[in-house]
Amino acid sequence: MKQVDKEAYKFERYSHLGRWVSYYYQISEVLKLVPLNILEVGMGDGVFRDYIKNNISISYTSLDIAQDLYPDVVGDVTKLPFPDRSFDVVCVFEVLEHLPFKHFERALTELHRVARQGVVLSLPHFGPPVKFLLKIPFLPEVSFSFKIPFAKRHIFNGQHYWEIGKRGYSPNTIRKIIQKLFSIKKEFIPFENQYHHFFVLIKKHE
Repeated sequence: MKQVDKEAYKFERYSHLGRWVSYYYQISEVLKLVPLNILEVGMGDGVFRDYIKNNISISYTSLDIAQDLYPDVVGDVTKLPFPDRSFDVVCVFEVLEHLPFKHFERALTELHRVARQGVVLSLPHFGPPVKFLLKIPFLPEVSFSFKIPFAKRHIFNGQHYWEIGKRGYSPNTIRKIIQKLFSIKKEFIPFENQYHHFFVLIKKHE
């Protein structure tokens, strides 16, 4: 069921600086996998789509449950309307938290099924961050960050059913579910956006 109204993606509401940082990492991590074709599940405001389609020679397909975003295919991530191994890489950025957590593993199973190589995934990660950055002239910049554990109970806000770091959704809990289907090639939280937790996943073959 559609949760996010198209009005939510207006620039002044949606496109804060941290989200633009995430766009950089979305594009960068996908390009490192050198796919010939990709599927993006959940289009958001279309920034990732537009960059790929206008600047990169990768075949792009979008899927979203919201018809008014005009995706290439209208569909549900828990029942993707594509044959097995249809896409080299599947991209899912800040989407799966919009499903009740009981559907998380089912959605991952579908992503695994339609991917040939792997998945680039990001999820919201709650928690107060501590950040250090030091820049001395003529020396490389040094940055370091970590989250203070704070297992707050999650309350559904009309969009997110759960978030990493909330009570019952620890990073280890999420990793264990992911690792049933994928190897975690890379995992990180951008220094500039401590709310988005990225996973680069390589498919475990049957």
